[in-house]
Amino acid sequence: MRVAILGCGYVGIELGRQLREAGHDPVGVRRSESGAAAIEDAGFEAVRADVTDADDLTRVPDVDAVVFAASSGGRDAAAARRVYVEGLRTAIDAFGERDSPPEQFVYTSSTGVYGDHGGDWVDEETDLEPTTAKTEVLVEAERVARERAAVHGMAGRVVRFAGLYGPDRYRLERYLSGTVVEGYLNMLHRDDAAGVVRFALTETDEPVLLAVDDEPVSRTTLAEWLADACGVEAPETVTRAERLDADDLSEAARRRLTTSKRCSNRLLRSLGYEFAYPTFREGYADAVAAYRESER
Repeated sequence: MRVAILGCGYVGIELGRQLREAGHDPVGVRRSESGAAAIEDAGFEAVRADVTDADDLTRVPDVDAVVFAASSGGRDAAAARRVYVEGLRTAIDAFGERDSPPEQFVYTSSTGVYGDHGGDWVDEETDLEPTTAKTEVLVEAERVARERAAVHGMAGRVVRFAGLYGPDRYRLERYLSGTVVEGYLNMLHRDDAAGVVRFALTETDEPVLLAVDDEPVSRTTLAEWLADACGVEAPETVTRAERLDADDLSEAARRRLTTSKRCSNRLLRSLGYEFAYPTFREGYADAVAAYRESER
């Protein structure tokens, strides 16, 4: 299978590695020269193109599947709309109108589309209740991915990522110093983010997959485990109410603190996906080892 990975960055490069190792033919697409060089360094074909520009996308060869994993390049809803709705629509049309269109078009979304569920469990069947302008854009993008792809005869698919971490994004200092606010974290190691997309492309035809590891964990539990594993004192914990009383929080930070849910991977597990890092314990092992080595 030949797969174009649009916005082939943090997850996309790992996806390309996994596809190549499984005998497939990945093509990574990035706009910058340095981005294209990173793809080539990972050992597969790179194409320099703006993934939201139809003319640029003519440089990408015909493929069997497309993965849209581009970043919006900004935090606000306007930037997200330019990429995740308008750019996504452009990319779908650019590939769908070819003489040999792809069979699949996979869009990587976020568990932010669920909104607040008061700590209750959510899965692929849960109604989407976005709480911010940006997550409203992500919900619209999911609809574009599935419906517009279908117009061109492609299977439009969605993979919703939980909070990503992994090499270069462990952020140990955030948990080992300062204060920790209570609340759930839904997590996914980078390698499994790529693994779930690979699985979606090659092993299942489910239209929507929730990509999250086995164990939603409280920030307090994670911070205490990391501190113990690193051999340092556990950080101070404050309640959500105490943190919300502070006057130094942005509106975005306040919304994050008041949004709580636990994401279930039951469907993904039932389909046979095997996690490389089923919980944060396995996922942070390398980071903990590196930290302890640096403190010797």
